Amino acid sequence: MEEEKVLWSDRKRPIFGLPISFTKYTLTQEKLYIKTGFFNIKEEEVRLYRIIDMTLKISLFQRIFNVGTIHFYSIDNSSSEFEIVSIKNARKVKEMFSKIVEDERAKKKVASREVLIRH
Repeated sequence: MEEEKVLWSDRKRPIFGLPISFTKYTLTQEKLYIKTGFFNIKEEEVRLYRIIDMTLKISLFQRIFNVGTIHFYSIDNSSSEFEIVSIKNARKVKEMFSKIVEDERAKKKVASREVLIRH
């Protein structure tokens, strides 16, 4: 990861809301990095302007421990759908992502075309 200002960072919190995991999420102004693994490390990079939609999912178990999952839809061929799983304050983080994604799309002059299909 280059020298970019980190806006948000967290770890997957799968057990009682504790960050006991080898999955780390890092957000900068332009990219989301998802680093997984301990012995074999995989680092995914998603450019924020390519994100087209996101959904917040919070199970009962997650609600008890104030964590949630954000599901993303992207126009990236290699990562058309991905999640950041079991993070703290997921609703607040989703709102932060929404704002930053919109800012990046405006800055890069990326327009999305919404298609309405009526049945």
